[in-house]
Amino acid sequence: MVRHAPRRFVPFSAAIVALLLVVSPVTAAAQPGTEAADAASAGGAGGVSLPKVPVMTGRGGAVASVDADASQIGIDVLKAGGNAADAAIAMAAALGVTEPYSAGIGGGGFLVYYDAENREVQTIDGRETAPASFTETTFTDGAGAPLNFNSVVSSGLSVGVPGTPALWQRAARQFGSKSLRELLLPAERLAERGFVVDDTYAQQTRDNESRFRLFPETVRTFLPGGAVPVVGSTFRNPDLARAYRMLRLQGVDALYKGDLGRAVVDAARQPVTSPGVMVYPGQLTRSDLRRYRSFLREPTRAKYRGLEIYGMPVPSSGGIAVGESLNLIEAYDEQTGQPLAKVDQVQYLHRFAEATATAFSDRNRWVGDVRGVPTRQLLSQDFADERACAFNPRIAQVRPIPPGHPDGRYSGCDMAATAEQMEQPEHGTTNLTVTDRWGNVAEYTLTIEMTGGSGITVPGYGFLLNNELTDFNFVPATAGVPDPNLPGPGKRPRSSMSPTIVLDNGRPVLAVGSPGGATIITTVTQVLLGNLDRGLPLVEAIAAPRLSSRNGASSQAEPPIVSGPDGKALTAMRLMLTETPEIGAATAIRLRPGGRFEAAAETTRRGGGSAMVVYPDR
Repeated sequence: MVRHAPRRFVPFSAAIVALLLVVSPVTAAAQPGTEAADAASAGGAGGVSLPKVPVMTGRGGAVASVDADASQIGIDVLKAGGNAADAAIAMAAALGVTEPYSAGIGGGGFLVYYDAENREVQTIDGRETAPASFTETTFTDGAGAPLNFNSVVSSGLSVGVPGTPALWQRAARQFGSKSLRELLLPAERLAERGFVVDDTYAQQTRDNESRFRLFPETVRTFLPGGAVPVVGSTFRNPDLARAYRMLRLQGVDALYKGDLGRAVVDAARQPVTSPGVMVYPGQLTRSDLRRYRSFLREPTRAKYRGLEIYGMPVPSSGGIAVGESLNLIEAYDEQTGQPLAKVDQVQYLHRFAEATATAFSDRNRWVGDVRGVPTRQLLSQDFADERACAFNPRIAQVRPIPPGHPDGRYSGCDMAATAEQMEQPEHGTTNLTVTDRWGNVAEYTLTIEMTGGSGITVPGYGFLLNNELTDFNFVPATAGVPDPNLPGPGKRPRSSMSPTIVLDNGRPVLAVGSPGGATIITTVTQVLLGNLDRGLPLVEAIAAPRLSSRNGASSQAEPPIVSGPDGKALTAMRLMLTETPEIGAATAIRLRPGGRFEAAAETTRRGGGSAMVVYPDR
């Protein structure tokens, strides 16, 4: 089985086709010599465009993201002979241009990757890290009280060491067939020529306008002329193109050891603010940048209906919480004698809510970037069976549900006496899914934390810095109980990102991920259940109204659930519901027999996503 496309050799005819499709005369003139050859090899702007649709089937490889420009770049890379890792990197860089409030050089993320040659799943941890100066009390006022969350968000104190460029470099070397120099070129060109502003981009800018106005460089970059970009206008970011060019030509050392890193540190430590505005200074240093590493990590693994569910391990809680939720669903099936596929919609949503709330209880208590996280026990069916003992098919458990004891000794209902608070919300995340003709699969979730991150733009380089360190708990969730998610030197904050790949007999059949902060876990789980259990086509499983029960006093749900008969029935079962406009923005790909792919994305959320295949069905 072929793992990678050839690294340097492209057959003459293929090279000519790629050059004709990818490089326009203007582009070639602007980037002479090896630059034009790089464009032909990597794929990029100027190719034959596919329509922006939420579902597409066909052959040759597939991509799905929230953005048509990014998806098109991924397709161009696959057409030019790149593999899934190559396309994922190029798409992620493009999303840094068109989704700059959710992703970019200043953030981090997690990649789950199926290597078709070795038939194994691996992951890359590109999570941001705290400065070496951080302690458990960094986010307190000195008297033990937490700092104001919103004040920390829009400040240098929230900024962690970016991990995205390091992840790109490791993915290119570990799994890719092309150089990072080639793969960042399409995004550089996209930033130079610009993209068309849509309703979602304009609204996200408007929603963050007051925060952005705290920082003059952010106003200059993202409020051109001092105003929110008009829908239908072209937004260009030449400063970001400069940053990508620096990364391409100097490598990621430009960030971790060079001038780009110096600019990042200066922006975080001494944010330049508008007159009269004061924000917390950051603690990031150049030594923190130099020490940063991305890591290959063993994925989490759970069994569900005979399938293997692979996800992201610590410092993400996604793989653990999704896996435990699925184990609880199977436990409920056993307990009631009714499989999830056979129950009505109300009972389906009830079981889903109970499973995810229980998983969140255990996640909050036990999961963080610390030694000794009991991952194997949290993902064991025996533990889920014990946790399921409190399930009642007719009534919701009182929230918050106390955590269990994943100690390997399971018999009855063994629960702690106290429960943890919910974490702060965040939504500044995006997700992409890629498969290639060789059977490799990339599921990649990347983030700068809240929409707009810290609000701080690196002067001269056009990208926002993350506010990822607000993912730490500012104080212990429960007094007197060890908290695995307090800040610490070099520590990585707990994440909810849940890139997931499903195997059947060792071969991938489904990949799915989503943005949405803590709702990522519930979104991914709901899409899996909708497709695998409820028999919904993939695009319908993504489009279905969402519920997110995360062990708080109330559960979030989209309007069709809250205002419809399902919501009334759930309320009668004592599940408190709070309406929210939308939850998540998932992407997924189904791998069909015979080398066929079904790519799917949102139909309406976040303006609708973009699913593409290399050779669409006609």
